[in-house]
Amino acid sequence: MFPIRDHNPSEHPAHVRNALIILNLVMFLLTAPWLGGMSGLWDRLALYPAAVSQGFWMWGLITHMFLHAGIMHIAGNMLFLWVFGDNLEDQMGPVGFLVFYLACGLAAAGGQVLADPQSAVPMVGASGAIAGVMGGYLLLFPRARVDVIAIIIIFFKRFTIPAWVLLLAWFGLQLVSGALLQQEDGVAYIAHAAGFIAGVLLTLPVFLRRGGPAFWGATRGRPPHQAASYAPSRIPEVRR
Repeated sequence: MFPIRDHNPSEHPAHVRNALIILNLVMFLLTAPWLGGMSGLWDRLALYPAAVSQGFWMWGLITHMFLHAGIMHIAGNMLFLWVFGDNLEDQMGPVGFLVFYLACGLAAAGGQVLADPQSAVPMVGASGAIAGVMGGYLLLFPRARVDVIAIIIIFFKRFTIPAWVLLLAWFGLQLVSGALLQQEDGVAYIAHAAGFIAGVLLTLPVFLRRGGPAFWGATRGRPPHQAASYAPSRIPEVRR
């Protein structure tokens, strides 16, 4: 199950979100073996927990956020950033959102280093930073409506759910997968969970400035403006 859009249109252009997506795509094109093939750059900019825990290769704490390991990796990350990032940028402003995004990515990287400080496996991806965006969105707009697509055997099914259902389900999956798999499948689940928690905590000042629980009371946990409405026929169900 993954989101395709929310019913929470932003009130201002999301320039930083768009720039982050473009930068990630450019870096992917430069470093993908079958495209740019700059594997040396990928290796040099990845995050190595064992090196960072010894005080080396510290730039990887930032640069790893702009590298990805494959098409599905970057496609999933950019989809979540596209759906949820504009509303956070709306609330935080461009500079605030950029600082927030990078801070969530740092928190995610720090969580992974603390969880496995001796790991020599390179860590890449914007997942931790985007998990922070999801955590911030959960705090501000828990009942915003989100259109998702679920793949059920050979069917695609589109339906609309509250944001809190999708985001908490995703967070729970990271916790369970991290406990059971412990990155055996190459996914940094601890980094995802750490980024998500950081996103909630770093969004608290914005939430409190908006009135805290009173903000939820005024908006019922939904967008503080008119929600978007989409005709069901625009996204037909597909059978394959």
